[in-house]
Amino acid sequence: MSKSNFTRRGVLKTGAVAGAGVALPTIFTAQSASASGYTNEPTGSNVTLGFNVPQTGPYADEGNDELLAQQLAVEHLNGMGDGGCLNTFTSKALKGNGILGKKVDFVTGDTQTKSDAARASAKTMIEKDGAIMINGGSSSGVAVAVQGLCQEAGVIFMAGLTHSNDTTGKDRKANGFRHFFNAYMSAAALAPVLAKELGADRRAYHLTADYTWGWTQEESIVASTEAMGWETVNAVKTPLASTDFSSYIAPVLNSGADVLVLNHYGGNMVNSLTNAVQFGLLDKLVNGKDFKIVVPLYSELMAAGAGENIKGVLGSMNYNWQLDNEGSRAFVKSFGEKYGKPPSNSAQTCYAQVLLYADACERAGTFNPCGVVEALEGFEFDGLGNGSTLYRAEDHQCFKDVLVVRGAQNPTNQYDTLEIVEVTPAAQVTYPPNHPMFGGDEASLGECNKGA
Repeated sequence: MSKSNFTRRGVLKTGAVAGAGVALPTIFTAQSASASGYTNEPTGSNVTLGFNVPQTGPYADEGNDELLAQQLAVEHLNGMGDGGCLNTFTSKALKGNGILGKKVDFVTGDTQTKSDAARASAKTMIEKDGAIMINGGSSSGVAVAVQGLCQEAGVIFMAGLTHSNDTTGKDRKANGFRHFFNAYMSAAALAPVLAKELGADRRAYHLTADYTWGWTQEESIVASTEAMGWETVNAVKTPLASTDFSSYIAPVLNSGADVLVLNHYGGNMVNSLTNAVQFGLLDKLVNGKDFKIVVPLYSELMAAGAGENIKGVLGSMNYNWQLDNEGSRAFVKSFGEKYGKPPSNSAQTCYAQVLLYADACERAGTFNPCGVVEALEGFEFDGLGNGSTLYRAEDHQCFKDVLVVRGAQNPTNQYDTLEIVEVTPAAQVTYPPNHPMFGGDEASLGECNKGA
């Protein structure tokens, strides 16, 4: 039996160098722009991509999975392995001979889940290593910071795991693209399921990671749940560096709330959920109702870390390895045979973004970032695991189906942590580019920068 034959649950089909932690000036040297007119134009037989992921810090588990997927994508682009999603991608521009005939190399950096460190490592990869594209990250604060730097540098930023509305909202950039879904989409997908399963008469208490992602996640969930009748009792911000949330959980017991919404991710979510269960919240009867916990943004790695505490807890995901479509099966097989485990949704996102960038270069016939931008804007595709997807031109946000999931009640193995409750159609989570949560009429991509 191959390593990738994992048990599927609730299967549903769908159509190199870490920088210091200080801010560095974003002044790019003359060496970083070629005489031909754009930053780091490849002149030899190779092209270098920069993979900037959290190798340390609270989101390090996600970063490790991202890096595994990025390495797998490079292998497939260079014609190694089984080709993975090159075989299922509806665009047939990629042939497994690199990008535009050039072998793909990569360098890595450690974001440390810190914006300044992420900018510093990205800057090093661009200026020192000649990276022509930066991919990765598991924090919206990091994504917004690195996206801004890439815009200034004249390279493409293919975001990794970034869920804040701001990334393709008020902080959107012409050189930046996001395949991952966002906080608004999570709320739009979750609200109907929460109303159906928990009822419309609920009182919610929010604990929120104190940075751009947490803020927009809280705003989105509050708006969607209050619209269906829930009351928000309190919303408390928690530092990203927190490891013990006991002091934040205790007040929930006397608040009159009967739902705790954990706007936390990664190790933060594992720790806060564990503390909540230790305090016996899930055993309480409040307002005549069983107390419930909601985790708006899920990952398999978080679910594994939380163990039995995750059972029955609802949330949303961008992707889950149990999806039964051609692209997902191909990716799960490739990733599983190489690494002995199914991929997380952060892994799938970074893998897809690397292929999407390479494909855009092929279709555009150039590495010039403005050619890549033109090739990606309005691009419709399938075969990368999420089903039919659109890269919207107005904000560089992908629109696709969103998954509502819950912690598995009776897992059959270590990877069987989540079950898919519903595949929410893309139409239900789509919003206008000038939606107030995304910067309104003032939000603009600006102009593509090729770096010359």
